[in-house]
Amino acid sequence: MTRIYEELFIAKPDAPDEEVDQFVEQLRTHLTNAGATVDKIDKWGKRRLAYKVDKYREGAYVLLQFSAGPETVKELERRLRVSDLVIKFLTVRIDQTLKRLDKRKKARDKRASKRASGPPPSAAPAPAMPGMTPETPVMPGLPKES
Repeated sequence: MTRIYEELFIAKPDAPDEEVDQFVEQLRTHLTNAGATVDKIDKWGKRRLAYKVDKYREGAYVLLQFSAGPETVKELERRLRVSDLVIKFLTVRIDQTLKRLDKRKKARDKRASKRASGPPPSAAPAPAMPGMTPETPVMPGLPKES
């Protein structure tokens, strides 16, 4: 069963960009060889970390979005764990979130189409409360509008 995952990892900031690109390419080829489909690869560049990791205050962020089975994800995490280039990583399964967001969007679109195709508003406004006429002031104590 394939699921959609996001893998965010932080590479060492002192690593050359070519080395990070080569590592990302290795991960991509490993995923495709394992039968996964890589949907997106985003390199966010160097950013400051929220706290010190090992001895680093910043790192190069890379985000991968892919569809794969759980065994493939286990192997990818193992590769990230043993790599000297990676200082931190996080894997998140996002297919359930995407499904929930899609369901919300459909419900919102359905409500919007109901509102658009609802009965047209009447020409004369109806009284706000039963027993009120247009001449009756809205709040007691206020003068009547002329």
